Amino acid sequence: MKKVITLLFLTLLALSCNKPKNDSLIQGKVENEQISVVSKIPGKIIKILVKEGDLVQKGDTLAILDIPEVDAKKNQAEGAVVSAKAQYSMAIKGATENQIKQLEAKKMGLKEQYEFAQKSIKRLSNMLKDSLISQQSFDETFAKYQGAQAQYNAVIAELDDAKKGARIEQQTMALGQQDRAYGALQEVETANKERYILAPQDMSIETITLNLGELALPGYTLFNGFISNSTYFRFTIPESKLNKIKKGQDLTVSIPYTNKTIKGVITTIKQLSSYGNIATAYPDYDLQESLFEVKIAPINLTETKDLITKTTVTISL
Repeated sequence: MKKVITLLFLTLLALSCNKPKNDSLIQGKVENEQISVVSKIPGKIIKILVKEGDLVQKGDTLAILDIPEVDAKKNQAEGAVVSAKAQYSMAIKGATENQIKQLEAKKMGLKEQYEFAQKSIKRLSNMLKDSLISQQSFDETFAKYQGAQAQYNAVIAELDDAKKGARIEQQTMALGQQDRAYGALQEVETANKERYILAPQDMSIETITLNLGELALPGYTLFNGFISNSTYFRFTIPESKLNKIKKGQDLTVSIPYTNKTIKGVITTIKQLSSYGNIATAYPDYDLQESLFEVKIAPINLTETKDLITKTTVTISL
């Protein structure tokens, strides 16, 4: 028991010795906006084109997935497009050239029959007036004349439909099938592009979560990193010191490990909901006090170019 009390006393003594003597000095951390790159469709990793620590630009390929299902669906979609295009073309053009020729020949034959029947009925009309033939004979010939005329008119209409193509409803249906096939192909091509994992922004690669040959599932994080030019400084301030700061205020941030200072401006002041987010190494506050996160953005981002994330910085209030 005595050993435990002695150890606790020494720990508290060490903390009190390390605690900054200047109560106005507040410690914080260098931070960068984090970003995660995930996969949208499942696939096996066949290439990783970056390594941890690399700086990449927006649109750079980070990895390539093998997605055999997409290749199969692409072949099916391409075949559907070819079939739909042929159906629509047939609906627009109508009959083939040989079918048109056959109808033209049929038209010529029926035209000759119709013209012969027309001549015959004229001759028989005169003979009927002179009572050279019976009414029965004339009626029979007139019926044949009407039949020839109907057949001739029918073939003209059939030939006209063949040249114009299918009805407008059939053409619209064929066009819809073609558009649907193109849409399916476009969907597959979009999925095919997802095999390439691209950097969404300029960023640094901090961690790579999978290795070659492993399966990347939809929504699984493949790369973690920091967004370029997103450096800021984060501090934890107790409410008793809020009267010393305000949003838009200019402050000087000191970087101990480089012995440099950087001018910054307070951009955000918000209450902390979790003690795990405390940025100050030696928080000196009453347990009843609320804690607030203060975000300071550097005025000149180029001055933060070589700063290391999570290193300690200080401000004086």
